[in-house]
Amino acid sequence: MTGKVFLVGAGPGDPGLITLRAVELIKKADVVLYDRLVSKKIISMIPKKAKSFYVGREVGDDYKHQDNTNDLMVKYAKTKRRIVRLKGGDPIIFGRGGEEAEYLKKHKIQFEIVPGITSGIGSATYAGIPLTHRKFASSVVFVTGHEDSEKKKEDVRWKKLAKSADTIVVMMGLSRIGIICKQLSSGGMDKKTPVAVIQDGTTSKQKMITGTISNIAQKVKQSKIRPPSIIIIGKVVSLSKTIGWRKK
Repeated sequence: MTGKVFLVGAGPGDPGLITLRAVELIKKADVVLYDRLVSKKIISMIPKKAKSFYVGREVGDDYKHQDNTNDLMVKYAKTKRRIVRLKGGDPIIFGRGGEEAEYLKKHKIQFEIVPGITSGIGSATYAGIPLTHRKFASSVVFVTGHEDSEKKKEDVRWKKLAKSADTIVVMMGLSRIGIICKQLSSGGMDKKTPVAVIQDGTTSKQKMITGTISNIAQKVKQSKIRPPSIIIIGKVVSLSKTIGWRKK
């Protein structure tokens, strides 16, 4: 009988948004493997008796760190322990939770996946941007701005996406925001389409700038916006002026 691995979402940044199930598992954990975007307050919940490892990915390191994380999960699961793999946001929304679950299944390790609020939703909500709205947006799509480096070509068809979704949420796309906006424009999206870029969403450091697909790249540069940031494109961005509820 082996141990069990829990792939747990820690939420988008504000520690108050973590689920009760996640807190329960963290407090009972024997081993915790946590990512870069998990808040310090949540990390402080890890029991002193538990072993904890930082396994966050650095920019440009796409595979070595993941191999190490996979090995650690299996290693400790074989010692009949309770392992929590703690991820920022949600484990399977651009979080590689699906890949880790496949790896655990391959090695006959029991696992459970615990959802978390993804940063794409949390950041938008804290900025007063409803991703769907009866008058402005009947569809929303979540897209990665940073695809697998081993792919020979990009899978996201930005030009087609320009007219197929009312709201576009781009995660991990800050460094390519200029290219993305040009592709959307080439696909027929109105150059005046509102865009919001939210840095450190849901945290006390949250910062947002707005513009259009024609000028947001320049505004990002001028404002020195940095990762982690979420990009939201669509008419719903304009509603932030009306329903933005969070004080700076």
